[in-house]
Amino acid sequence: MTYTSPNPETAIAALADPTRRAIVERLRHGALPVGELAHGLTVSRPAVSQHLKVLSDAGLLEVTPRGTRRVYALAPEGVAALRRYLDALWDDALAAFAAEAGQRASPLDTETPE
Repeated sequence: MTYTSPNPETAIAALADPTRRAIVERLRHGALPVGELAHGLTVSRPAVSQHLKVLSDAGLLEVTPRGTRRVYALAPEGVAALRRYLDALWDDALAAFAAEAGQRASPLDTETPE
């Protein structure tokens, strides 16, 4: 089985392409060989193979040789690393929102009326 360590930034760049997102969507339901992945896509089978290489190099896919075929599956650790990265971004955005909301809710003038 071939697997590359996950890199969230590379994974995001890989997922920017709609064909690659379609491939990932198909693999959500289980491992498939390139021929089945290519079926119904608007790009050639060699192009699908190139997209699979990009996704694999980004750490999002595991590749397992089975006889003369190669079977592709989502790489759990790669997907988990991407999720951790996105969760951290989301946490930062929520913290910034909470800080801003807290500042707006605080009175600007803290003097007590006489």
